[in-house]
Amino acid sequence: MSIRPKTNIDCSESDNQAQLLRSYQSPKESFAIHACSVLPRLQSPDISSRIFTSLLSINRSMNVIAAASATPPPMPPALKTVRVVVKGRVQGVFFRDWTVENARQLGLNGWVRNRRDGTVEAVFSGKPESVQEMVERRCRVGPPAAAVTGLDAFPSDEAVDPAQGFQRKPTA
Repeated sequence: MSIRPKTNIDCSESDNQAQLLRSYQSPKESFAIHACSVLPRLQSPDISSRIFTSLLSINRSMNVIAAASATPPPMPPALKTVRVVVKGRVQGVFFRDWTVENARQLGLNGWVRNRRDGTVEAVFSGKPESVQEMVERRCRVGPPAAAVTGLDAFPSDEAVDPAQGFQRKPTA
């Protein structure tokens, strides 16, 4: 970033106090550094110059901090969470282990379990395209020994802990 002086106003000898005012312009904004009526009269222009240089440095640092804090944090990727109930010959055919393996391949979080009514229930959470792949393409077919006759999928607001990954739960 280049910062260049726009104007330079020096104090007159008749002033009781030193006054310094310089405006600077960067490509994005203008700002001014003021040291007006706060310093005693200075006999040496060299001292005035050093004070002004210090003030300029402080102002530049503050502008860098302000610009960094104005940048919004990156948005987390959108996640989709779906609860699925799979019907058919889905128990006793390694459906749960197959589901765990496939969900992990797709980077999904959640869980899978058998239900007492003979179905398999799962919650998938992750990138929308990965969740869709798991539900629409993989779970509708299942492992080789399975015979899927139905699949119900609906959105879920269940909190899934990403640190847990995808896991197998006991029968419910």
